[in-house]
Amino acid sequence: MLNKIDLTSIIHIAMNAGNRILDVYNSENFQVEHKKDDSPLTLADKKSHEAIENGLNSLELKLPILSEEGEHLAFEDRKDWEYFWLVDPLDGTKEFIKRNGEFTVNIALIHNGHPVLGVIYAPVLDTLYVAKEELGSFKLSKVANKDFNSIEEFTSVALKLPLEKKEEKISAVASRSHLSPETEEYLNNVKEKYGEINITSAGSSLKLCLVAEGTAEVYPRFAPTMEWDTGAGHAIVIHAGGTVTHTDFNEPLVYNKENLLNPWFIVRKKGFDL
Repeated sequence: MLNKIDLTSIIHIAMNAGNRILDVYNSENFQVEHKKDDSPLTLADKKSHEAIENGLNSLELKLPILSEEGEHLAFEDRKDWEYFWLVDPLDGTKEFIKRNGEFTVNIALIHNGHPVLGVIYAPVLDTLYVAKEELGSFKLSKVANKDFNSIEEFTSVALKLPLEKKEEKISAVASRSHLSPETEEYLNNVKEKYGEINITSAGSSLKLCLVAEGTAEVYPRFAPTMEWDTGAGHAIVIHAGGTVTHTDFNEPLVYNKENLLNPWFIVRKKGFDL
């Protein structure tokens, strides 16, 4: 099944959605609403969702779509999905509203609960992360005006992840100003083993991407996230050799659970031990 997916098509869908987001980002009115859980929803979320849904439904291979902004079917109706698309049309809506540029389009392909493909596009940063099982993970910047006719064409100009890190000091992804007690305890354990560490901060799924590319060694997440927040980033990390595992036991996150809320987790770069 995976070999029937044209990865360049998914790249184009993500970038097209990013362009729809930028149209709103550069306008005067975001049209901010609030969902039942009080999280913000903007016109950009809606336009990106529409672009991705239309793009995925136009593919020759028809697969179910689970999108943050789409219909959330009951577990009984989706529990037998072997493959499905897991989508966050605009990950980091709060970053979008703040206009800090740290938001992304996330598209993942899930097979029996595990991410086998991921595409993340950060439209303001104009940076693309791409991963596929057996192909690996890649990063490419300044992609807005590029058009890739094949995945070979893309990988020939992209950087293979993880990148070589020159600085020896360990870096962790976390909030510099609002560390939960659990995060603080974990980071203290890292300091005990590795000495002083840098704290790196980023919005949306870019936090997972920083670990995948090797800029940071670890990202402890002791706070709520949903499956669509992590699916694509999880793919980028594991196909770069890293791991995304439960905080309490060394098992990877799985997807299409009855409850779509993720457990707490830790993202580790390839070779990082703690």
